[in-house]
Formats: sequence, structure tokens, C-alpha cells
Amino acid sequence: MHHHAYLWTGPKARFDDEALRRPPHPDPPPAGGRPELIERYRQVAAEFRTSDLPPLETAYWLVKPRSLVRGTWDEAKEAAAWLGERLAEYAPRFASESDRDTARLARLVDSAAERLDSGADVSYGCYLERPAYLSLSVVTCSPNRTMPELACPCA
Repeated sequence: MHHHAYLWTGPKARFDDEALRRPPHPDPPPAGGRPELIERYRQVAAEFRTSDLPPLETAYWLVKPRSLVRGTWDEAKEAAAWLGERLAEYAPRFASESDRDTARLARLVDSAAERLDSGADVSYGCYLERPAYLSLSVVTCSPNRTMPELACPCA
């Protein structure tokens, strides 16, 4: 078992485009369906795997391009340390004062280490200034507990 890290920051409006953050439905709309639905399905089918947007289900990071992996670790504590470093790096830009609390951030990192060590995934998000959004995820791989059929992006 190992862990892959992912980071995304960007405009809140782009993050809110949930259609591009979920995999396309296995059944496309019928050929005679509404043209706008067919076009939206085509867009999602073409862009979901290649988009850098965080997926709604954390495990789906594993189907994204390998270039989006920010780090890989065998040890959960090392992956959680990366998470802590990113939280500390972005904390001055957090929109909420309470999100900047260092004791709270330390608890998040400790909790992440425990969850990753158990084979779970970890995903944190935080609003930044200007309205922007920060998404941090660490995904357990080989296999992923929630979606074992997903292949390792680095294999």
C-alpha cells in the first residue's frame, strides 16, 4: 500500500462545476435526446479523466493524469506530513480565521495519518481569499479501499 497526493487551487466557480467532477454515467443519453444533454455528456466524457478538477469521490484521482500526482509515499505519516506542509503554506490565505488555527491544523494532520494508515483516503478543502478554493487529497493506492478496481496512476 502507498499514498498519492493531489493539490488543486482555483476559482470557486470552476470548483463548483460538479458535472466535470464526477465520472460520466455509463449509459449515454439516447440519440434522440435533448441536444444540450448530449453535448454536456460528450464534454464530461471527454474531460473527466483529463481535467485537473478534484473529483467528487476522492478515489477517482487515480484515473487522472499521472502528472497531477504531487508526491507518493509508502508511509502514511510521510503523506500526512505533506498535507500538513501544504496546510501551513496556504493557511495565511484561508478565508476563515478559525481555519488558520494551528492547533486545529495539527489535529487534521494527526487524523489524516491515522486514516491513511488504516487504508482510507483523506480529502480537505478550504476557501481562500478572492473567492478561490484549495483542495488537498491523499489517496491510498494498491488497492484503494473504496474502489479497488482503479489502477495505480504510476504503474
